[in-house]
Amino acid sequence: MKVEIKIPATSANIGSGFDSLGLAVQMYNRVILEPWEGAEVISLDGVPVPTGENNLIYKTVKYLFDICGKPLSGLRIQQENAIPMARGLGSSSACIVAGLMGGNVLLGSPLSREDIIHMAATMEGHPDNSTPAILGGQVTAAIENGRVFYCRQQLRDDLRFAAIIPDFELKTSAARAALPKEVSRADGVFNLSRSALMAMSLAAGEYGNLRVAAQDRLHQPYRLELIPGAKPVMDCALEFGAYCVYISGAGSTLMAMAGTGNSTFAQRLRCWMDGQGYGGWRLVPLLPDNTGARLTVDGKEVMV
Repeated sequence: MKVEIKIPATSANIGSGFDSLGLAVQMYNRVILEPWEGAEVISLDGVPVPTGENNLIYKTVKYLFDICGKPLSGLRIQQENAIPMARGLGSSSACIVAGLMGGNVLLGSPLSREDIIHMAATMEGHPDNSTPAILGGQVTAAIENGRVFYCRQQLRDDLRFAAIIPDFELKTSAARAALPKEVSRADGVFNLSRSALMAMSLAAGEYGNLRVAAQDRLHQPYRLELIPGAKPVMDCALEFGAYCVYISGAGSTLMAMAGTGNSTFAQRLRCWMDGQGYGGWRLVPLLPDNTGARLTVDGKEVMV
């Protein structure tokens, strides 16, 4: 049996929705799993990945087999890694989702899609990357007693994204360590109002609200200090007509949203970045993904 999983990149928080809002975009990792003797991991595109049993996909499959009380004799994993690692675009979630969805098929599909959603978020610790990776679209979610309560909505086709990817990593552990242990009531209210506004504005297509809705006091002010150059790039993106720009996940990627009518946005920002010394940063125009992770077994697409 050969199981193939295609998982979209995700952009978590969307500014104000810390650990609760996320969306999927059309940048994909592809993973092929086969029963094997021992652990073999192959990078199909030359991107360095952990090999053997230390690979996150392998560990996820092994975890699932252990929970189901089944032995795992081995696994052959082939990976294509378009989603850059440690850049705030959900690369870890993509591995966990691939491992859970693929491992579930190898076990005979004892888990439902809802089971996978709950398990993926529990393994990640929060649902803002893993849930949109599975479902696509924009997801508002919370975890309660190991269960994910979520609302998913389609991203409109008049919305465009630009991932601004610095030429350095930012580990999630370091980004979380920078956050304060306590926040004021005023800052909590500030973020609650804006995260609600973000979810509703994306659903309604009220893009004029997005600049305010992406404002944040819980994580971005602290993480900006860990991303040299982020502030002037964000300011320039807004000057060139982005609806909003925010730190994607824990960073270091910045994500801008713009309209289909702003056709020169990415080109103008690219030229400015090159002129200001950010030539090593990637700028990747992206479309919304409303499908989520896809699963193929021996060449046939399977609904999860």
